[in-house]
Amino acid sequence: MTEGQPKPPIAMSKISPALKALINAPAARPNPTPAPPNIRAVYERIAREAASKNVGQPSWVAMSTAATMTLNSPASLSTLFVLAAPETQSHPQRTHTAELIREVGLKCISFNGIPRTINMLAAFRASLPPSVASALTAQPSRAPTSQNVEDIASRGRGLWDSIYAPFETKLVERLTDSHPDLPVHILNSHYGALLADPSDRPSGVKVGRVLASIVAVACLRAQTGVGPQVLSHVYGLRKAVEDGSWKGDEEAGAEEGVRWLAGDEGGAWLLESVDRIVDAVGGTTYAPAGARESKL
Repeated sequence: MTEGQPKPPIAMSKISPALKALINAPAARPNPTPAPPNIRAVYERIAREAASKNVGQPSWVAMSTAATMTLNSPASLSTLFVLAAPETQSHPQRTHTAELIREVGLKCISFNGIPRTINMLAAFRASLPPSVASALTAQPSRAPTSQNVEDIASRGRGLWDSIYAPFETKLVERLTDSHPDLPVHILNSHYGALLADPSDRPSGVKVGRVLASIVAVACLRAQTGVGPQVLSHVYGLRKAVEDGSWKGDEEAGAEEGVRWLAGDEGGAWLLESVDRIVDAVGGTTYAPAGARESKL
């Protein structure tokens, strides 16, 4: 082949039917989780209880989104949008709710991993009314550059310190003992670049300090097996109130509701609401021990 000529296409190797069958074995749960018939009623109950405690819609929508993302149920997420953004609302209101759900879904990467966020967000966009989908922002806001990399690191450390104080430094040291790059990746790639909102979000939707903790608690509770991290982020939500870092959050809602969520009663409600979503959808999709018995 001479210079300038196009490269010939690479032939794809074939996978045997037996291997394909193993990949798609029922025990491996390869497909998204369907929406249960009662999922709207579950979300409606959560919405009513939130309103009774003056908890704003963004808080219960963020919690419900994070739990549903963790459970890998795109059809349930579509039901949540229809409930939270009915056709009677204005187009800007519905678009704002879609942007919030999408932004929460992105942040779920830090707790659930990339693959289910890719699949869930793709399915969510496909389920939206065309007028809403076409209005979603298409401009990225998290690309690192030589001009903003220090700001990303500073935002990440600031959020980390707010959540984990007074143990923020000790925890970094413990992570370093596990692997020297573990805190580097967590602080810069997750807390800085993802969990802490950029200052110039083009859509204007920001999952601020309070909602970030709500998302963390909901994902980890639904995921199961990570009780210490659930406890840390329940404390993290409380610290957002104690240190005042929640103030200025555009989506946080009334102070009365935020303070209730950060207390014992609100914390219990948050966990129990996630549990109701988990029970309705059918349990965690993180496979329990002994669940995989498929054979070629």
